[in-house]
Amino acid sequence: MEDLTAFLQEAKSAARTVAKLSGKTRANALNEMARAIEQNGEAILSANEKDMNAAIDLSSALRERLKLDEKGVLEMAKSLREIAACRDPLGLVIDGWINEAGLKIEKVSVPIGVIGVIYESRPNITADVAALCLKSGNVAILKGGKEAARSNAAIAEILQSVLTKLNLPKAAAALLPDGSREAVKWLVKQDRYIDLIMPRGGEELIKTVTQNASVAVIKHDKGVCHLYIHKSADYEKAEAIAINAKVQKPSACNAIETLLIDDLIAAEFLPKLKAAFDKRSTELRGCEKTRAIIDIKAASENDWEREYLENILAVKIVSGIGEAIAHIEKYGSAHSEAIIANDHSAVERFLNEIDAACVYANASTRFTDGGQFGFGAEVGISSGKLHARGPMGIKELTTYKYQIYGSGQTREH
Repeated sequence: MEDLTAFLQEAKSAARTVAKLSGKTRANALNEMARAIEQNGEAILSANEKDMNAAIDLSSALRERLKLDEKGVLEMAKSLREIAACRDPLGLVIDGWINEAGLKIEKVSVPIGVIGVIYESRPNITADVAALCLKSGNVAILKGGKEAARSNAAIAEILQSVLTKLNLPKAAAALLPDGSREAVKWLVKQDRYIDLIMPRGGEELIKTVTQNASVAVIKHDKGVCHLYIHKSADYEKAEAIAINAKVQKPSACNAIETLLIDDLIAAEFLPKLKAAFDKRSTELRGCEKTRAIIDIKAASENDWEREYLENILAVKIVSGIGEAIAHIEKYGSAHSEAIIANDHSAVERFLNEIDAACVYANASTRFTDGGQFGFGAEVGISSGKLHARGPMGIKELTTYKYQIYGSGQTREH
């Protein structure tokens, strides 16, 4: 692993340089990267076409994530510009006070350092993560999936060409040169060089990283998201939100996988919902009570905890908000949950009692996204609680230190 050690040493050295760059310099680099992405779109699409041709055995969900088109390239560039335009997250005085000894104490935002992100399929993550890390004064070590190797390499080469042009270290945004499983297991133990690891992908990837890491880990875990339709819900609104939350992009981690519906409205509303989903070719799987009302496949115990990432939806009838909350507590992944209700007390109970990164009232879970939150993009969506939760933008890629100003004080006791 000598070559990888040298790679990490270079990243660590680059982190010291990047942390000292001005906000203007970092923003300028990102705008130049956006321009370079647009100018080299054909090279990216050509590389992506080769990846797609080699990925014939991938599931439809993973192929959808892998695919790039001209619009996707333009969106990539747009994200970089939006990140560049965000307020500089570094050097902010988060808090400050003067203690009894007369010391002026300030809590100031600083970069985390070297951040390793391990991800699958989506090539746009390469640009998004590199940009978010650079904007927040960090170095990005990028480990994409082998299915997107050509696309990721093309994007990284473009980003690094801009860094070289601006006399900035190429190691500020670099692909891990060895993508083997053994290299990843070794990488996540290198706490001498790496400050944070973020795995984004399937359960097996998350498990491998968390079980082997000595570096701090923030997981971008699976999204078993729920939509609960309360007895007070507006049917038209509930239907539109349910369709959007499931069908608009089933392969997204913020798409719902289970729909819960109050038993007092199920007989009246379920047939209408089924008709709407039938028009979108959604496969429904239901509990016994649901199947007594509409003709669909039976849901097994495994269906309640599955992240389908396809146009499949599990449906369960519940006897009120208490059972809905209990179901989500048992099967949810603490990603994104939603309630449709006109009853204010039900809304407040759901928002307060559901333990998830993002909890919605009368809106689609599909909004759990860094771009939608105004971050430009996200490095991941954390379903944990430390130190960040939900979409992680540039602010979540900072930590803090205390800067203390004295005038000769010494401690007496």
